[in-house]
Amino acid sequence: MRPSMQNGTPKAASSASLAAPNSFAAKMMAKMGYVEGQGLGATGRGRLAPIETQLRPQGAGLGAVKEKTKQAKEEEKREAAYRGEALEDSSEEEKKRKKQLKEKRRSGALAASSTPTARAKPKYRTAAEIEAEAEGLEIPNVLKSIIDATGHETRLLTSTAGLMSAQSSMVPAETESMKLSRMAQGESIAFAEEWRALQERKEFYDHQEKELQIIMTKAEEEVAAVDSLISAVENLQYLSNTGPSWEVVTAEIHALKQLSDTKDGPVDLQEVAVAMVHPLFKQVMQYWDPLTDPQSVAPHFRRLEHILYLPFVTGSKEVVLQNGTKFSKAQCKSTTHYETMLYNFWLPPVRSAVTSWDVYNPDQLISMIEAWQPILPPFILANVIDQLVVHRLTAAIAAWKPKRNARDGSSRSSSPHKWLFPWLQYLDEQHTNPRSPAGVISDVKRRLKSALSTWDLSFGMFPYLDQWQSVFQADMPHMLVRYVLPRIAEYFSVHFDVDPSDQDMKPLDKLQQWFPFFALPTVAQLFADVFFRKWHNILYLWLIGKPDHNEIMEWYRWWKQQLDERLPEGFNDAPVIAACWDKGLAIINVALDAIERDADVAAELQPLMYEEIISDPQSEPDAITSVTNPRETPTTFKDVVEDWCAENGLLMFPLREADLQTGFPLFRITASASGKGGIILYLKGDVVWVRGSPGAQSRLFVPMGLDDALAAKVEGT
Repeated sequence: MRPSMQNGTPKAASSASLAAPNSFAAKMMAKMGYVEGQGLGATGRGRLAPIETQLRPQGAGLGAVKEKTKQAKEEEKREAAYRGEALEDSSEEEKKRKKQLKEKRRSGALAASSTPTARAKPKYRTAAEIEAEAEGLEIPNVLKSIIDATGHETRLLTSTAGLMSAQSSMVPAETESMKLSRMAQGESIAFAEEWRALQERKEFYDHQEKELQIIMTKAEEEVAAVDSLISAVENLQYLSNTGPSWEVVTAEIHALKQLSDTKDGPVDLQEVAVAMVHPLFKQVMQYWDPLTDPQSVAPHFRRLEHILYLPFVTGSKEVVLQNGTKFSKAQCKSTTHYETMLYNFWLPPVRSAVTSWDVYNPDQLISMIEAWQPILPPFILANVIDQLVVHRLTAAIAAWKPKRNARDGSSRSSSPHKWLFPWLQYLDEQHTNPRSPAGVISDVKRRLKSALSTWDLSFGMFPYLDQWQSVFQADMPHMLVRYVLPRIAEYFSVHFDVDPSDQDMKPLDKLQQWFPFFALPTVAQLFADVFFRKWHNILYLWLIGKPDHNEIMEWYRWWKQQLDERLPEGFNDAPVIAACWDKGLAIINVALDAIERDADVAAELQPLMYEEIISDPQSEPDAITSVTNPRETPTTFKDVVEDWCAENGLLMFPLREADLQTGFPLFRITASASGKGGIILYLKGDVVWVRGSPGAQSRLFVPMGLDDALAAKVEGT
């Protein structure tokens, strides 16, 4: 049922029915944050009142009444005000439009009532002017006379006299000559315009014809070049069937390259070149030994590098880091013909050669790598280095026996600086960084630490330590201080004695070779803690007897000269060493003064002997601790066996199982880093019980000593 209407509009709803404060809708709105008097939304800029309906009278269509209510118009204006805009309703816009139209009509009426402007007179051209504008156009004489009749005087066209003088009694508008002359003039002008257009089109076609002629000439030259190239390729194919030499093939390919180069640039002949050398290369690779003939046909490929697009740095879009060198490689989904040929024919003999190659003689394989590296694709070179050479080097490092170097001089005891260091230039950072968790140098570093910690100082200097220092650099001093310095202090303390009557300098001579690898403050602290303790005690014992003071001073100067000559430069000037010499002089002076006073020399020297010398603050804390507290000798037999394994380059692993008969835990000693192979044993007292070799009594254990026989059994020799 429609609401009641009053004057065509619905009655206004009461405000009480729209905003009942206790209604369900009001409570729900309040819970959602609505505040009465503010707009909807988080910012409060929404509508202030519900949407008001505007009903049309019954039977009325659209447009009969205004569709927007007053409330809707006010809401639109309020929202526009928030946006900083001025909104005008449709009625105001309509009024403004009607007002502008009215003003426009009024201005046009005023302009019509003003004095009219004079109409521009048409400008006529003569036949000569038309011919001059259209080059090559000729106007017939009949038309010329008609066109020229448009001068200042009006002329008539008769059937007998042609153009006649105008009669004074005739009105110009009534003459037909003017109409005829204008028609002729218009057609002549149109004809002239068409003539000019035809001339321009003719010039365009002439220019296009010249360009096409040039293109045809160039195409004919290219066709001739391709024909000659095809002929040359056919000759090369015939030549390849006759079994030519590499020199002939490379010369023919170079000639073909020169023939194929055009003004637009060179032609890609990589496929042709690979097809030509493919049979020869396949034949050579079947009998090639990379170790005896490192270069082989590499020089011939270097002659063809600009045809085979070598080295692989042209058109690069991708950078590949390989062997410490940045290679740029064009992005492609498949290998080129050249790369495929090398992978199929060059890589197999190289793989076989590396498998049988003597890793302790690196010169042969390095010569092959140097000869082929400029022409090898990066992924093939990486395959050889990372998968073949590194595998052999890792196995050689695992088999390295540094302790045997001073005894047998076998290949397995050969220092890695001879066979490993030459490969460092070809390895990536993973294998050359000493601080990397894995890699060739990291494996060597672990083996070197084990060797240094168990090195017999009676053999003298560790072999080629200066070569190792060039690789490990900053890590080498720390390794020496941690693993060698405590053992030097122990050896120095046990084997060296100060004897004025018969001084033995051999222990000092063996240790003397180590001192250049330590910092001067560290060496000074070592002598202060070990040597000068003994020297001061001997001096004390000498002075409490009946000494010859001249001999004591001579002995003092002799030792000072010996240390100055044998130890690094500036040793005696180190603060801690100078303090030790000063203490010695003080002991001598106190003893001489006590003798003159006939006092007890021993009692006078006691306070001075117990006086401690302050350590050098420049020396390393770790070095001081290591020297003053040398490592103790292993107290268990297991520690002895572990040290023996380290000396012989072997590894000892617990098996986490026990012998069924004795109940002792079992161990495995092996030379393999994988923990496989070797021998199984258990320790009982100070005896090593080793399981017998496979056979009828393979489960029986026999005692063995820690000697070369046990090492040979572990290695299976």
